[in-house]
Amino acid sequence: MTRPRAVPAYVTLAKHLWNHFEQWFTFVFDPRVEPTNWKAEQAIRPAVVNRKVWGGNRTAAGAKAQGVLMSVFETCRRRTLSVVDHISQTLRWFGNRLLPRPVLLPAR
Repeated sequence: MTRPRAVPAYVTLAKHLWNHFEQWFTFVFDPRVEPTNWKAEQAIRPAVVNRKVWGGNRTAAGAKAQGVLMSVFETCRRRTLSVVDHISQTLRWFGNRLLPRPVLLPAR
């Protein structure tokens, strides 16, 4: 016989952790997986600082545009590609679809 839990939500959480143990604790079994999200936090830091310094975006479209641009900038930085060259190639491709489409990420 088990005693009832004081907080029902704890039972739900315990069941979830038990059922998804391998997903939650992958870093314990696979040394390639980081145990924290530090790298992800650092990757979005420039966007957060930009938002705080400039007061954020005034529209949802502005927020989306900034998110896309920051993603492109960070991907180019990590792959040691020129942001100016990539954006230039992308704009030329939009004007002439016969050119090869610029791709930042390799195909899976």
